[in-house]
Amino acid sequence: MKTPAERILLVESDAEIKELIVHQALLPLGYQVQSAENANEAINLAVQSTPDLVIVDLNLPGLSGKDLLVALNSQGLQVPVIVIAGKGQENNVIQAFRLGGTDYLLWPTREAEVVSAVERALKQVRERHARERLDKQLKDTNTELQHRVRELTTIFSIGKAVVSITDQRVLFDKIVEGMVYAAEAEHGFLLIRDEKSRTFILTAQYNLPETWSSRKGKPLDDGVSSLVALSGETLAIHGEPLLRFKLASLGKSAIVVPIKVKGEVIGILVAVRKENRPFESTMQSLLGALADYASVSLVNARLFRALQESLDSSKANEKKKVEQLQNLHHEMQPLLQSITYPIELLLANKIGNLTVEQRQALLSAQNSLQQAMKLIESNGVSQASTNPTKSDG
Repeated sequence: MKTPAERILLVESDAEIKELIVHQALLPLGYQVQSAENANEAINLAVQSTPDLVIVDLNLPGLSGKDLLVALNSQGLQVPVIVIAGKGQENNVIQAFRLGGTDYLLWPTREAEVVSAVERALKQVRERHARERLDKQLKDTNTELQHRVRELTTIFSIGKAVVSITDQRVLFDKIVEGMVYAAEAEHGFLLIRDEKSRTFILTAQYNLPETWSSRKGKPLDDGVSSLVALSGETLAIHGEPLLRFKLASLGKSAIVVPIKVKGEVIGILVAVRKENRPFESTMQSLLGALADYASVSLVNARLFRALQESLDSSKANEKKKVEQLQNLHHEMQPLLQSITYPIELLLANKIGNLTVEQRQALLSAQNSLQQAMKLIESNGVSQASTNPTKSDG
């Protein structure tokens, strides 16, 4: 099967031969045909248009057809060549084959023989083009697989870091570095919203110039992140539209990804490429996953702070209770002792004689007071031993 795009260069000075090959054999079949009268003209046309097939008469005026074969080889043009020779020029045909010819026509010839020779030669061209397309597809597929592996490796690495790295600063640095690597970018940074001022603080960065990295720990407005914070949607921008924003000083293509918790934007991930190469939709999905990891980390940090505050509050309450018990201990001891002394005087008959019933009642009261004093004493000692302030003192 022929292809309409196939181009044939005929190098022939004989009008009769040209008429048969061009107008009677090739054009009716839809081939694109260029003609040259001599080898010099043919070389220029071949270099400019790179035909799929060359048909050349060995008996050209000036440079011969064999000279043209040598010239085509010197130009590095891998084009099949059919030579036209007269009967009795078989030796010249053999020499033409040695110089790179692929087929031949003996003149006079018929239209069918011309078409058959052209089809044989173009079949090789089509097979070569098919191999080239297959090689390109394999290279493209291999490149795509390498990108997918690169992305999956980054996702796995970041996911592992989220559950294993407790230092949030280290984790954020790793997320930004992974983002830049996966996005094939040159610069990247992370902004986290300050809960009090509601401004976005530069929290982590990778490969930013000094004028940008010096803003770490401070509010940073790149002109684009504020728009993403309002919309809550990822924004990929490149080329001339980016020139309106400060990010243009870093590169020609940028992607800004929101980090959200319950629909609220609490952070921004930004990657910048120096070249004007837009971020593909698959890359936007990948960076969205990294933003989710950052969101998980921020939520974990919030929960940890809440838990820590709860523990601190519980310890404060416990300390307060211990202090109250100790104060009660110090206050009750003198009171109980002041009650015990008169009872001891009465039991010793130093104030007056007691009846049996009165003595029994006082003994019972004395016993209860002693138990109360032991209980207060033991609680005071126990609480003091568990109070860090007292034990440290």
